[in-house]
Amino acid sequence: MENYVYRLQRKKWGVFNHYLSGWFLNSESDRNLNLGTPASWDECVKRFDVEKLAYSLHKMGAGYYFITLMQSKEYMLAPNAVYDKIAGTEPGQVCATRDLPSELYDALSKYDIDLCLYFTGDGPMEAPFAKKFGFTKGDTHITEEFVENWTRVLEEYSVRYGEKVKAWWFDGMYDHYGYNNKLFKMYHDAVHKGNPYAATAFNNGMDLRFAKHYESEEFCAGELNYFGPTPRKKEREATVPHILTPIGYQPGGEEWMGWSKGGIKYTKEYAVDYINTIYKLGGFTTLDILVNVDGSFDPEQEAFLRNIGKCL
Repeated sequence: MENYVYRLQRKKWGVFNHYLSGWFLNSESDRNLNLGTPASWDECVKRFDVEKLAYSLHKMGAGYYFITLMQSKEYMLAPNAVYDKIAGTEPGQVCATRDLPSELYDALSKYDIDLCLYFTGDGPMEAPFAKKFGFTKGDTHITEEFVENWTRVLEEYSVRYGEKVKAWWFDGMYDHYGYNNKLFKMYHDAVHKGNPYAATAFNNGMDLRFAKHYESEEFCAGELNYFGPTPRKKEREATVPHILTPIGYQPGGEEWMGWSKGGIKYTKEYAVDYINTIYKLGGFTTLDILVNVDGSFDPEQEAFLRNIGKCL
């Protein structure tokens, strides 16, 4: 069986969602859609309508879907016994009791949309129990102790989901943290214990180059705040080109503030041309958009992506 990166490559483009507690456990958030502020993270995750999301992606023509398992805070999108044991927490306290990725897979597979997950290299760094994992807030050097603990959490997910998850995008794999190929390999091995064909990318921050950050990753992370760069021949020969970028924007804000925001900062024609260009050069493009607590999208963005899908 081929590595799953070539499945994503053939599908040309997909959607990415930051589904995070900061958006929903906030009484002023408009992402709760007048449903009331969830009492807990566990309640947030229970509100997610996987069937509605899968159908929306299908109507767009998206080939795959990324969602965050976590980011910085203590909250996890699915149960994890290793995490609870290290953190000293109870099921449902910080790890959702609903196994949302498993349910997403079931819903997405009806439309041949691949499930992909986002994980980080700095773990629950803002959690009150971050030290229990071996991470101290303010650290500029990741220890092997932290990576051992954190990849045990990853391995539980990887083994549980197996071939249901086609790709993993790792954020926070920064040089200034002290990451190197030895530490990257621990994540890579954890993923491939569950699925030997899974594709991985390790992000070192926004980079205009199309280049591997870890020698054995299967595609480049490609974090960009905007469309524009295209891979040169030398870059295409070294890695599978990939771009992860937001289509939304923050009115009056900087380019980097468009992540997980609503609105559209491109014309349909420009977006279609750029995605097609990346595809013809052997790559694929992932579009970050706003997601609400129930898994629904910003209506303007959803309509925009449906139009893009028809053209692609």
